[in-house]
Amino acid sequence: MSNMLGEVLSETKGKITSQRVLSAEGPKLEASFTSVGKLKGIDITEMATFWSMPRPGGALFGKGDGVMMTVDGEHVSWSGSGIGKFGQGGKMVWRGALYLQTSSTGKLASLNNVVAVFEFEADAMGNTTGKSWEWK
Repeated sequence: MSNMLGEVLSETKGKITSQRVLSAEGPKLEASFTSVGKLKGIDITEMATFWSMPRPGGALFGKGDGVMMTVDGEHVSWSGSGIGKFGQGGKMVWRGALYLQTSSTGKLASLNNVVAVFEFEADAMGNTTGKSWEWK
């Protein structure tokens, strides 16, 4: 089987901007973040919100939605899900998949209906880093 992951699709750095409890049962928590970085080498701003709930064994399961926008108005939306694990010093480390869509006819048009795998980390201070690869 050949390597199914392509080149790096996106790299971002940002900050968690809000957190709230959706339900005390579980509990189900929600977080939003904003970030800046590159998508296919193009400067972007990203906004996203996701929720998470604990799973047996100490991990979290989460789902989210986001949008990545260029300065000239192109955008790519995503929906995704993943598993989060606790790291040292209060860090959360997430791995999962994103499903992209865009109505763009410009530089980002090729991202419509792309599946990407991602790594996302948030430290105890709310600083985030993200990276994704196209799943070919």
